[in-house]
This record gives sequence, C-alpha cells and structure tokens, in this order.
Amino acid sequence: MLNLKRLALIPLFALSAAVQAAGPRAEVIHWWTSGGESAAVKTFSEAYNATGGVWVDTAIAIGEQARSVAVNRIVGGNPPTAAQFNTSKQFLDLVEQGMLNNVDDVALRDGWDKFLPEPVLNVVRVKGHFYAAPVNIHMPTWFWYSKAAFKKVGIAAEPKTFDELFAVLDKLKAAGLIPLAHGGQPWQENIVFTAVLANVGGADLYLKVLRDRDPKAIQGDAFKNVLLTFKRLQSYVDKSAPGRNWNDATALLITGKAGVQIMGDWAKGEFALAKQLPGQDYGCIAGFGPKSPYIIQGDVFVFPKTSNAEAIKAQKILATVMLAPATQVDFSNKKGSIPVRTDVDSSRMDICAQQGLAIMKDKSRQLGNGEVYLNPDQNGSLSDILTAYWNKNVAVEKVQKDIASALKK
Repeated sequence: MLNLKRLALIPLFALSAAVQAAGPRAEVIHWWTSGGESAAVKTFSEAYNATGGVWVDTAIAIGEQARSVAVNRIVGGNPPTAAQFNTSKQFLDLVEQGMLNNVDDVALRDGWDKFLPEPVLNVVRVKGHFYAAPVNIHMPTWFWYSKAAFKKVGIAAEPKTFDELFAVLDKLKAAGLIPLAHGGQPWQENIVFTAVLANVGGADLYLKVLRDRDPKAIQGDAFKNVLLTFKRLQSYVDKSAPGRNWNDATALLITGKAGVQIMGDWAKGEFALAKQLPGQDYGCIAGFGPKSPYIIQGDVFVFPKTSNAEAIKAQKILATVMLAPATQVDFSNKKGSIPVRTDVDSSRMDICAQQGLAIMKDKSRQLGNGEVYLNPDQNGSLSDILTAYWNKNVAVEKVQKDIASALKK
C-alpha cells in the first residue's frame, strides 16, 4: 500500500521514486478546454504523472455536459477515477446515494480543515466525511478592463463605484467601442447579476436573497434597484453577444475592441496566454468599496465509488498532488484563480491574485456563490428568470414575483 504520509513530505520531483512500482492509471473528466484552462490543467496532469502514474485526460467542453457525462458513467457502472464539479451542491445527490469514495485519510493527514476557508470546507465535507478535493478559489464577479481601450477614450482612472462604471461605459459607447464585452449565455448573465447583487445590494441583501430566500427582501425596493441596475447593463452589450463564449468576450478586451468585462478570474488565463500583464495591459477590480463581498466559487474533483485497489490508490494520489502547495500556486498562476490553501507563498502570484488573497484574509467579506445556498433546481429557475429579463421586455415587478416563487422554501 502506498505510504501517503511519506508522499506528503517529499517534493513532487521525487514522488516518482516513491511510487515507481505503482503507476496507477487515473482517468479525469473535466471541462477545461480553453487555451488558458488547458495550460492550467496540464499542471495537475504533470504533477500526477511525476508520481509514476498515468493521467488519462477526458476533456469535455461546457460544465453541464462534462458533469452529465460523469454522472451517467457513474450511474452506469463505468466511472472515471475523478470528475470535476463546482464548489457547490452539484454532487450532493451522488454523496447521498453512496456513489462517491471519501478521501478522509488524505484530508485528515494533510489538515484540510486547518487551511480551507469555511465556505469551501462546508461544501467538501458532508456529514463529517471529505468527498471532494477542492483545487482553487475563483471569484466570479471581477471587473476587467482594457488599458488600451481606456486610453483611447481618455479614461485615466478606473471606476470606484457603479455610478463611475456607468460613466465609463457611456464614454466607451460614445467612442464606438463595445462598452461591455459579454457572452450571451445564461450562466454569464447570472455572473453579471451576482456582481450587481453583491456590489449594489451588499452582503446583507445578497444573503437575504440567496441564502435566506426572504420573500420580503426579494420583493423590496433594494432588490428592485439591483434588478434595474442589472438590466441597465444590457444596453451596453453589442448585438453579437448572444451565444458568444466567455473567452471570446475576453478576446475583445485583449484586442482593445471592448472596454469592460464582468467575468470570473479564470479570464486571467486568457490574458496570460496572450502575453498580457495585469496593471500594464489590463486592469482588475474585485469590487467597489472596501467592504465589497468576495464571492467564493471554485472547482473540486470528486472520486466515484469503486472497490478497485488501483483506482482507490490513484484517487488518493490525485487528492494529494492537487493540493500540494507548489502545485496550487503553479495551477492558479495559469488558471487565474487563487490557491484554495491559505498557507502558500503568494510572492510568485500576480497583482490581481494578491489583491484577492488580501481580501480573503477578511472573513467578513467571504460569501459563498449562489450554488452553495441554492439547490440545482432553484439555481436553474433563477438563471432562467434572469436570462429572460436580460433578453426580453419584462416588468421588473414580475421578475421579483417570479424569483420569490422560484426560491420559495
């Protein structure tokens, strides 16, 4: 049996010597298919292969499709070794149906409960058992801007409030640039909504709507203002936005054709692939104001149930190498995320990541993403309502009533 305790204490370059007789095969299903994402996941595959194992890459574009394939294979009795899910309730049904192995011995040995932020810990640990390995923290509601576009229209300072953001968007629009680069897909519209709810509504309203699902708050004036602000942003999107992929929207900033994008920090992977630097070629704003919430999103890998000793060994090695401090930093530098560990050396990370890590030290600013508070059905219903509101002429009062009904406890 592989000595996992010893494995944790030796550097990655020496891991192959520790497990050279093992060489377990690990098929990993994930949805990281863009240029930046592919470069990032290679960090994990190389770290795993360095142990003497064989990483078998099964990349399936779009998260919903990748998760569907993984679930179907698990239910059908042909599971992969590991499968990607978001840091959410997405895999809770698999846990409750006894379809996942836990990695308790790895988590307890490495002290996951000592370095994982509480919103992440509460997702991966279910009824005292660790059923997923969290690999990063993404913040989905960053505001990115093109330095070239801002310079072209004479914007010298980045916006510090939503009112200033609208003034910037007006200036970009008047100059003939695309003010807000957007991909017209439901999940992207949900991100824009979340950014408005967090920054215009604040942490208190955010929790009342998504965690408490308080009908009075949902139908109140403060939330109405959030929805109106969300809808106002739609007027700054170009006609080619519907159906556009998020990375194609990021490319509009990279080429200076658009000014602003509201997107998760995975966008940094695309900037990095284009050899652009934060602070020099593009800017990053985590939120408006010193108390703006930092929404914790991210990715985990779950380990489908199996009694095969080699597969179990592979699962434990994956859980070990994915959370190794050096791998965490290398992966996040390529992916655009920040490490899920709080004990890593941040000196090798860029100014945007360091901004995120600094904010994460203030626990009062940490909020779970909507999928932590809502079950998949509630989250899907909310997304459908928001997309219809974004794309059609729907009265805001009706939207409030629809959301209150969809999120009813």
